[in-house]
Amino acid sequence: MEDISRDWDKPIVDAGIAAKASVIVRVGTLDLGAGTGSFRVREMMHRIAYPLGVHVRADVNLTDIEATCTDGRNRITEVIDLPTTGVNTERIWLLEHFADWFAVNLGKSSMYHVQSKLSEGVVQHLEERDASQYSADLAKRLREELRAEQGGEASEDPVVEAMELAERVASESREAAAVRSLDDDSEETHRLLADGLPVVSVEQKASEEETYDQEEVFAGDSDAVRDRVAARLAERDERQSRHFDDEGYVAGVNGVNGRNDAHRSGRMHQPPKGEYAEHFDHVGAEPRRERHKGITVRQAHERLDLIERRKPLYAPWFSGLASAIACASFVFLLGGGPYDMVGAFVGAGLGQWMRRRLFAHHLNQFFVTFVCVAAAALACTGTLRLVGLFDPVALSHDTAYIGAMLFVIPGFPLITGGLDMAKIDFPSGIQRITYVMCIILMATLAGWMVAVIVHLNPEGFEPLGLNPWINACLRFVFAFLGVWGFSVLFNSPQRMCLVAAVIGAITDTLRLEITDAGVPAEAATFVGAFLAGILAFAWRSSVRHGWLPPHLGYPRICLTVPSIVIMVPGMYMYRAMFYLGGFDTINALDWAFRAFMVIVCLPIGLAMARVLTDKSWRYDV
Repeated sequence: MEDISRDWDKPIVDAGIAAKASVIVRVGTLDLGAGTGSFRVREMMHRIAYPLGVHVRADVNLTDIEATCTDGRNRITEVIDLPTTGVNTERIWLLEHFADWFAVNLGKSSMYHVQSKLSEGVVQHLEERDASQYSADLAKRLREELRAEQGGEASEDPVVEAMELAERVASESREAAAVRSLDDDSEETHRLLADGLPVVSVEQKASEEETYDQEEVFAGDSDAVRDRVAARLAERDERQSRHFDDEGYVAGVNGVNGRNDAHRSGRMHQPPKGEYAEHFDHVGAEPRRERHKGITVRQAHERLDLIERRKPLYAPWFSGLASAIACASFVFLLGGGPYDMVGAFVGAGLGQWMRRRLFAHHLNQFFVTFVCVAAAALACTGTLRLVGLFDPVALSHDTAYIGAMLFVIPGFPLITGGLDMAKIDFPSGIQRITYVMCIILMATLAGWMVAVIVHLNPEGFEPLGLNPWINACLRFVFAFLGVWGFSVLFNSPQRMCLVAAVIGAITDTLRLEITDAGVPAEAATFVGAFLAGILAFAWRSSVRHGWLPPHLGYPRICLTVPSIVIMVPGMYMYRAMFYLGGFDTINALDWAFRAFMVIVCLPIGLAMARVLTDKSWRYDV
C-alpha cells in the first residue's frame, strides 16, 4: 500500500509495479464481479497490462483472482476475493470503454471500439445516470461534426476533387484492413494494432501507390495546377498528422514503420527536386508529435470507482415487472395458456421484487433464493385460486407455479462455466457449474415444498390448439419480451436489451419451430445457441464496419447469454426434483438427463460459433 500511495499522483507508466498491478487486478475484479467468464477476465487484464509493459499470469475462479504481474525488473502477486457473485452487463460494457480509454491515453490505439473518442467521452462522463443514452448522444454529435468538417472541405476544383477521390479510396482501404484485423479478436492482432503495426493488405498498398501515381501525374501539368496540388498535399498531410496525434494512432509513415512500409511497397517516396521542391518538404519527413499526456494512478482508480459505485439502472419495482413479463412469456413458450401466464406474472413479479430488496441487505444468496421462490410459488397458486372463484377452470392449472420460479435461473454462470471449459479452464468452469447446481437445488426444493404443502400435481400444460402460423408469430413476440425481461434482470441498458431481444426472438422461435417439426430438443437447442452466437458476431462486426452506429457496439457475452437463457430447461429441472422428492427415481433420472443434455448443448453452440468467428478460439496457442 505504501508503494501505491507513493505513486498515487504519478503517471501510471512511470509508477512502480505495485501501482500498475493495482489497476490491472482491479479491472479484472470488477469484470469478474459483473458475472463474465474467466477467459474474458484474463483478456481484460491483458489489455490493461500491455500498454504498461507488464506481463500478467492470473488464476481466475468464481469469486477470486490470483494474479502475478511483472515488468521485467520487479514482480508482485495479488490475491483478491469477492464476497459473492452476480451479473451486471452494464459494467462489462463500461469496462470495455475503460480499456480503450486507458490504451489511447497511453499512446496505443483502441482495441475494441473503432472510434476512440466515443470511449473517451463515456469514461469521462461516468457520472451520467444513463451512460447508454450519453454514448448515443455523443456518437450523434461526432457524426455531425464529421459531416460538417467534410462539407466545409468541399471544392469545385476538378483536380482537387480527383485528388480527394483518390485519398478517400486509400483511406477506405486502410480502414477496411483495420476492421478485418479487429474482427479476428486475437490478442496478437490487438497488440499489432495498438503498436501501429496492423496487417497491411495488398489492396491498401495498391491504393496508396495509385494515389501516389496520380499525384505525380498532377505534378507534371501546368504551373498553376502544380501550385494547387502542392498546397493541397501539404494541407492534407498536416490534417492527417493532427488526426493521428488526436486519436493516439501511430501513423506508419515514420521511423521503423515508415521504412518497413516503403520496403513492402517496392519504392522509396522521395520528394521531387527543382522549382517546386519547397512545396514537398513534408514528404519523407517525420511528423511532429506531442507526448501523450497519459493518466495518473489516481485518475485510473477514480474512473474505476465510478464504474464500481454505479447504482443499478432499474428500481426494484421495474425489475419485478420485467421478471413478471419474462416469466409469463416463458410460460407461453413452454405451452401454457392465459391463466398460467397470469399466475406466473404475479408470482415472478413479487419474487423478483423481494429478491432485489433482500439483496440490498447483503443476505446469503441461497437463503434469498429459497425464500423468494417459495413466495413466488405461493403467490402464483394464490392468484389462480382467487381466479378460480370466478372461473373454476383456473383451479386445474397446477403447473403454472413452475413458470413463476424461472426468474432465479442462473443463466450467466451456466453459460460462462461451459465456455470456460471450452477454453480448457476447468477449475473456473467446475466452480461455476457447481454454483449453478446449488442455486437450482435451492429453487427446486422450495418449489417442491410448496407443491407438497398446497397439494399441487404438475403434469404439464394443456395444448392450446393454435394455428401454426399464429403460434409462430406469438412465439416470436413472447420470445422477444422474455429475452428483454431477462436482460433487464442482468442490468443491461435498454438499447442492449432490445438488441438481445431481437436475437433471442429469432433464435428461440427457430428452436421451437424445428422442435415441432421433429428435430430432437437437444439438437434444436444447439442450433438456436449457435445461431445466437453468429448473430451477435454479425451485429458487432456491422458496428465495426460502420454499418451501424458506434454506440451500439456491445460485448458479445452481453448479447448471447440473455438471448439463450430462455432456452434453459427450467421445467425439466423442476420435474426431476419433483419426482425425486416423491422417490420416483426412474422419472427423476429421466427428466434430469433430459435437462442435462439440453443444458450441455447451450454452451457448446456458443463455443462453436466463437470457434468459427474468432481466431483466438479457433487455435490452441
